[in-house]
Amino acid sequence: MTAIQYFWSHPLAEQVREEGREQGLEQGKAEAKAEMVLHILEWRGIPVPDTVRRRVETCTDLDQLEAWAQRAVHATDAAELFAGE
Repeated sequence: MTAIQYFWSHPLAEQVREEGREQGLEQGKAEAKAEMVLHILEWRGIPVPDTVRRRVETCTDLDQLEAWAQRAVHATDAAELFAGE
């Protein structure tokens, strides 16, 4: 039983937990930004095809999602998010 308790307090285990927390936070941020991009389009009455929805939802690059959110504010078509790419 001591070995199990030791493992959880071991610095390596603490490092792995911290890395997992950071990764989870980044993933959560990306999911929230992707959701916001899609909401902006939907609020503006712009139809979002499944191909666009999948591309936005699978993106994990926070800078790219931010750029798409800015484009979504002015876009007249969902495909305009990807203009110039």
